Amino acid sequence: MAETINGLFKAEVIHRRGPWRSFEAVEYATLEWVDWFNNRRLLEPIGNIPPSEAEANFYAALETEGMVA
Repeated sequence: MAETINGLFKAEVIHRRGPWRSFEAVEYATLEWVDWFNNRRLLEPIGNIPPSEAEANFYAALETEGMVA
């Protein structure tokens, strides 16, 4: 799985936006991409919601189950 994510990152950021002027530019672009990947990217298999929202829903459901039990 890590190879898949690394490949996506290289294709979408490193190769598409290069050549890079500095290490800091690569670092900032990486931070932007990770934020998008985790917080704004919509995933069809989980209902077209971002991964962070799916995670929040999962833990909210666990808390609700804990209150009921």
